[in-house]
Amino acid sequence: MKNKENKFMNAIKSDTFMYTMLAIIMGLFVGAVIITISGYNPVEAYSTMLKGIFSKPKYMARTIIRSTPLILTGLSVAFAFRTGLFNIGVEGQFIIGALVASLLGYFIHLPAIIHIPIVFLGATLAAALWGAIAGYLKARFGVHEVIATIMLNWIALYTSNYVITMKGVKKPGTESTYDIVESARITITGFRHVVGPAKIHWGTLIAIVIAVIVSYILFKTTIGYELRAVGYNKDAAKYGGINVNKNMILAMAIAGALGGAAGALNIMGEAYHVSVLAATEGYGFNGIAVALIGNNSPLGVVLSAFLFGGITFGGMRMQQLGIPTEVINIVIGSIVFFIATYRIFEYTKKYFKKKKLQKEVK
Repeated sequence: MKNKENKFMNAIKSDTFMYTMLAIIMGLFVGAVIITISGYNPVEAYSTMLKGIFSKPKYMARTIIRSTPLILTGLSVAFAFRTGLFNIGVEGQFIIGALVASLLGYFIHLPAIIHIPIVFLGATLAAALWGAIAGYLKARFGVHEVIATIMLNWIALYTSNYVITMKGVKKPGTESTYDIVESARITITGFRHVVGPAKIHWGTLIAIVIAVIVSYILFKTTIGYELRAVGYNKDAAKYGGINVNKNMILAMAIAGALGGAAGALNIMGEAYHVSVLAATEGYGFNGIAVALIGNNSPLGVVLSAFLFGGITFGGMRMQQLGIPTEVINIVIGSIVFFIATYRIFEYTKKYFKKKKLQKEVK
């Protein structure tokens, strides 16, 4: 029985991987069609994109840097999906994490070995509390998390803008906070001669370690089992003795912490300050695409984030050929579309299987 179950799960994983790869190929194909219609050579365009990722160490460094926050925002969305929730509020959690990291990184002066953990954990905890608000509203009052998190995104944005303009926080002559002090930074400076101005930092390694931890929590712990059980069927989970409301709040708190961690690492490793924003930067919404492409699995999200970062950064090189950057958004949107409509591939597979059986019968 156990062997049959393992074979069944392996078959599902194999199909999922195949459908994801097909979605990526179809997305690139749609992009090629758009490029051709625009009057450009798609082979040359994609070749330029690949050169923009792999031709120089500094390009590879920029791709990794761009992918790092997406690993964590994608994990945030994926974690919530796994627990039956749609965390569309990663953008706000990212903002809260970045703001708290910039404040703790500037106003506190400690040795780096103490300062860095305080900044990171402080920002992560603040974002966890921010995410827990949506979880509490859903658990206590039945407010849908999509509505709650969208509103919290705007509250986070304007709260951040207000704090930045406060006296003592705003750097004179700018629309930004003061840069965090050296002891709060995680930038690696020893590779400047190789990667140029690109800021390589420890955030990428931290994000991957967090992905491993999230995978362990979800699939190897009692807490993870309860969270997933609530996501699959909250009524059955409640009947089984699981506290559904507590797990809803916990799930949104963990998802918020992951979003806040992305904001903190972005400040500690690259930006060093936060600025007044007219609109959100898109890290959280891109995280939704990353989670979908990665099939909401931690490992899939890591790979998806690097793919997403590579396509967006490498795609900018296509501007040298005169190709508009909107083409890259079309490619990413097409990939997400084909993943969301994976049943097209299922029906196609069944159709060819049926044809094959009919031929064998004949």
